[in-house]
Amino acid sequence: MSTLDAVTTTSGVSGRPPSAATLTWIHLKYQFLETVRVPIAVLGNLLFPALAMFFFVVPQKEVAGDPVAATTAVASLGLFAICSASLFTYGLGVAEDRALPFDPFLRSLPAGPAPRMIARILNGGIFSLFGLVPLILIGWLLTAASVTWSQLLAGVGTVLLVSVPFVLLGIAIGYSLSAKAALPVVQVILFPLAFAGGLFLPPFLFPPWLDTISMTTPTRAGRDLLVQALTGEPAYALAWVVLLGWTVVFAVLAVWAYRRDEGRRFK
Repeated sequence: MSTLDAVTTTSGVSGRPPSAATLTWIHLKYQFLETVRVPIAVLGNLLFPALAMFFFVVPQKEVAGDPVAATTAVASLGLFAICSASLFTYGLGVAEDRALPFDPFLRSLPAGPAPRMIARILNGGIFSLFGLVPLILIGWLLTAASVTWSQLLAGVGTVLLVSVPFVLLGIAIGYSLSAKAALPVVQVILFPLAFAGGLFLPPFLFPPWLDTISMTTPTRAGRDLLVQALTGEPAYALAWVVLLGWTVVFAVLAVWAYRRDEGRRFK
C-alpha cells in the first residue's frame, strides 16, 4: 500500500479528511519503512561510532575504567551517531527523494508540508535512538560506564531534543542540493562540527581560543547537555541557549530551502 492509498483508505472510513496527526503518522510509518528497506544505510550509522568506541575508548584503561570518563565517552560518540544519522539520512535522503517522480505529486497534495516535515523529524529521533544501542552495549559490557534509571531517561529525552537541529540541518541540505552535491557537503559539515564540538577529543584539552569557538557550536552544546543528563557534570551556562538558537537557525534554513525548491519546481 502506498502513502496515497493509506490516506485514501483513512479518509474513506469516516467520510472526513484525515487529521494532521493521522497524516503525520502515515508519513512517519512509510518514511521509517523506506529507511529500513536499505539495511546498509542503517548499519553504517550504527557501526562507525561503535567501532570508534571499541578501538579508541575500550583499550584506554584510564578512560574505560573510570565511570564518569567512560560514560562521557559514550555520550560524545552517541552524539556523533545522532549527527551522522541526521545529516546523512536527511541530507542525502531528501535530495534523493526530490529526484523521484512521486515527490512532486506528494508536494502538490492539499495536506501541505507540515505532516511530512514533522514525520521526518520524528523519524530522525527514532534512528538516533537506534544508533545509541551498540554504544550502550559496549559501554555496559566493556567499560565502567554506568547510569541510574533516572539518568538514562533524562539522557533519552536529551537525545531526542538534541537530534532536532541536526535533522533540520539535514533537511535544509537535502532541499538545497542534488544527491551528488549533498554527499560531500554533509561530510564537510559533519566532521569539523564533530571535532570542534569535542566529540572525538575532550574539550578540556582544547586551547582557550578553540574552547571559546567550540561553545558556539551545536555539537558542543548537545554534548555537554547529554553528559550533564547522564553523569551530573554541569554543562556550560549557555548550552541550552546555543542549542535552541541553532535549532531556530536550521529551522529557518529548512523552510527557506523547501520554499525555494518549491518555487523552482512549481510555477
